[in-house]
Amino acid sequence: MLSTLDFKNYKMDRSWMKLSRVSNAYQNGVQTFLNFAFQNASQENMILCPCKKCGNIYWHFREVVYEHLIVDGFIRGYKKWIFHGECTSSGTSSTINPTYPDTDYHQYVRQDDMEDMLRDAFNMRSHGEQSFPPDFIISEDCNIGGNVFCETGTSAPNEEPNEEAAKFYNLLNEMNEELYEGSKYSKLSFCIRLFHLKCLGGWTGNSFTMLLEFLREMFPFAKIPQSCQDMKRLIKDLGLGYDKIHSCPNDCMLYWGDQKNQQSCHVCGKSRWMNSNTEDVNTDEGGAQLRKKPVKVLRYFPLIPRLQRLFMSSKTAESMTWHNDQRTDDGLLRHPADSLAWKSFDSKFPSFASDPRNVRLGLAADGFNPFKIMSTSYSTWPVVLVPYNLPPWICMKQSSFILSMIIPGEKGPGNDIDIYLQPLIEELKQLWSGVETYDVLRKENFNLRAALLWTINDLPAYANLSGWSTKGRYACPCCAAQTCSKWLYNGKKFSYMGHRQWLDENHKFRFQRTLFDGTEEYRGAPEQTVGSKILFMLKDINFSYGKMNQPPITQTRRRSRDEFDDETDEEDDSNEAELWKKMSIFF
Repeated sequence: MLSTLDFKNYKMDRSWMKLSRVSNAYQNGVQTFLNFAFQNASQENMILCPCKKCGNIYWHFREVVYEHLIVDGFIRGYKKWIFHGECTSSGTSSTINPTYPDTDYHQYVRQDDMEDMLRDAFNMRSHGEQSFPPDFIISEDCNIGGNVFCETGTSAPNEEPNEEAAKFYNLLNEMNEELYEGSKYSKLSFCIRLFHLKCLGGWTGNSFTMLLEFLREMFPFAKIPQSCQDMKRLIKDLGLGYDKIHSCPNDCMLYWGDQKNQQSCHVCGKSRWMNSNTEDVNTDEGGAQLRKKPVKVLRYFPLIPRLQRLFMSSKTAESMTWHNDQRTDDGLLRHPADSLAWKSFDSKFPSFASDPRNVRLGLAADGFNPFKIMSTSYSTWPVVLVPYNLPPWICMKQSSFILSMIIPGEKGPGNDIDIYLQPLIEELKQLWSGVETYDVLRKENFNLRAALLWTINDLPAYANLSGWSTKGRYACPCCAAQTCSKWLYNGKKFSYMGHRQWLDENHKFRFQRTLFDGTEEYRGAPEQTVGSKILFMLKDINFSYGKMNQPPITQTRRRSRDEFDDETDEEDDSNEAELWKKMSIFF
């Protein structure tokens, strides 16, 4: 802590404020200023930032102020630190302790939250006094986003920061660049918000480029990107992108992992690429290039970095333990954590349940027609993950859903959906063992684990994911071969009327014939098949993925009533193992 005598002596000579910001004297002077300011004028561990851009208007933490003063320097003429506790020349007032209005508390960075977002995205939170590297200084010899840092006292003055740090400083430089002179918004915040509108509105890349051209024509003084591709290049370093994985058009395989470099499907022999006359012009990297165009592309969004980002962000890390810290446990079912499935999982895997930060996931999948034209046959399948650690009023919001992949059409994947789930299953296996993740609240690294508890889907999608056929006589996946079904002669479909089996033995509905199917129900509920039994039944099953390997669909002949009558009279001797179509990738 700076004593009064030390400060007075230091106060007499502030020539260090005019020195180069790369000098040790300037950096030591900044540290002395920060010590005095936080001793005399701090509010909730923040002070007014006296840099050229903030101008003693915006409140920041110590590490941010240090960073601003190193990068931008002090505001011109600020030699008497009246906003940071120094007495006025009259000596009539003591240290000045400025306050800030509550309404502006969360608007101290150009009325946006870009800096906090960048720090969360790149894990640039403080571990000590400052997040800006104290042993790195700005170098004028080399340039990364306008500023490059080299370690003092070393023989490598041009050594550059690592890739992640370079991305951070590039974006930090963009964040500090005003959209136009005097603007309260940065160029980066403008691009992110406008690109967000593009995604919400479903604008095409061409229409977005035309909008940017119009804005540049109307506001020539603003620093607006030239095209959609330029904007993508600007914000791509924020991370959380997606991987393009080529697939066989017949859903036989993914060109992924060890098979990444194959040129044709090893199952059906189909080429990976469209015919040689079809080529794609790639202008993303500058000059025009001709490249082969794949027939089918899976867009996969890696799960691990998205779960890690939930704990690296100060705005979501606390909510990820809500199910353990703040949930009301009174026996009522308000959250999936109150369910028997959740509690049974915790009792079976106590090591997983011991850390409330471990993530429980649900998986939802279904197909839809993205063109909204019913006459067009096209089926795109998104796969969405839901993190159930969050409070119920957050976890079911669209913004909390984690898009895992988009499986393209024209036809749905059917039972071949397992081919596309391979990257996700690989990550889930890795997450079961654990990945190192930084917790911004506890300021520590921990081993993050995750588990998939259940899937959410309709019956057709259930059949694709599980491998059990949800059509016909034995459609119920719980009752399996014990499904109670009856053919409706006039409706030409099966009806499932055995639901009274789950009622109490003396329940009145069991004996009411006329209200149901004309019979009294004396049977008990069928025994549910356990997982170990299912695995035993599936150990010898053979299933070949791919549309070319499926048995041909023959046109079914409409059977007569007599045939159905004979069928219902036959004894049910079905083999339950034969009712499974495949061994699901989840098994």
